[in-house]
Amino acid sequence: MKYKVIISGGGTGGHIFPAIAIANQIKEQMPESEILFVGALGRMEMEKVPAAGYRIVGLPVAGLQRKALHKNFSLPCKLFKSIRLAKKIIRDFQPDVAVGVGGYASGPLLWVASRSGVPCLIQEQNSYPGVTNKLLAKRVQTICVAYPDMERFFPKEKICFTGNPVRSSIVPVNERLRKEGREYFGIEPDRKCLLILGGSLGARKLNDCVMKWALDKETVSLIWQCGAYYRREVEAFVAEHPHPDIHLHPFINRMDLAYAAADVVISRSGAGTISELCIAGKAVIFVPSPNVSEDHQTKNAMALVSKNGALMVSEEEADGRLMRVAVELVEDNERRERLAVDIRAFARKYADKDIVHEIMKLIKK
Repeated sequence: MKYKVIISGGGTGGHIFPAIAIANQIKEQMPESEILFVGALGRMEMEKVPAAGYRIVGLPVAGLQRKALHKNFSLPCKLFKSIRLAKKIIRDFQPDVAVGVGGYASGPLLWVASRSGVPCLIQEQNSYPGVTNKLLAKRVQTICVAYPDMERFFPKEKICFTGNPVRSSIVPVNERLRKEGREYFGIEPDRKCLLILGGSLGARKLNDCVMKWALDKETVSLIWQCGAYYRREVEAFVAEHPHPDIHLHPFINRMDLAYAAADVVISRSGAGTISELCIAGKAVIFVPSPNVSEDHQTKNAMALVSKNGALMVSEEEADGRLMRVAVELVEDNERRERLAVDIRAFARKYADKDIVHEIMKLIKK
């Protein structure tokens, strides 16, 4: 049977990769289906989605600028244009179902789709939902969530606990994968290794902490994902202070091998990254970004930290504590292995299949 599915959202890898995972699972279960992505112009999805083999249309929608208020004057006009374009997309494509994964484009697209009688599903990745999904919850039929107790925010009868879909390459780490990861990144087999993840765009605080610490380190190798925003700055630092144990990458394509190669991961606590770390089974120190709505990254991290599945260092404490805590954890084999085991309890390996099952239920209704 050939169905038409719209998947809308993006902005960061944390929204885009789950969306692609859902699309891949739809194609696996229903190969004849036609999938159209709708994203925000100028955002990462406009590059990553076509690279994954899917068609995408961009909306001019943008988010609220909290630090540059003068940039918000054009938002109503952009929203109006986005709604008008979303109406045309729905009219031309005639979808059987619309799926929202978070990000700027989800709001206008799913609002129009729901008003047009299209069954809608949203996938809330965080433990604390954003304003858009809270508003959309009144209009959609199904809400797939990754954390318990989400009836605080959404109608209980609409909630399905599915977890967050991750890239199919992310699997539990074993010795074979560890060996392959070490070879891929050039890490010596007996060397302890830290993986630094600041998200797809990078994190200044993590980069600053690593730069201050890297000058004195002697016993730990480093896989350092510095992010696209900070590429030139960090590359200049590494060129000035070359070290054979520093392996710098603005973006990491083989994240499965990066997880496998590392003994400890230092990471922001975006929902998608957390889901991948749970499946890979890695000891992790979260440093939540304070620059997100409702401080949802801290809430994401605390869902694991409160049950001994991870450690957390706040951004305020990072300068004095982060790298010291990381090195102590690298050297503490027993604690590191215990964290790696405990985080696996949060893994939802088949989230993509469960979400597609819910999508199919909506289509068949």
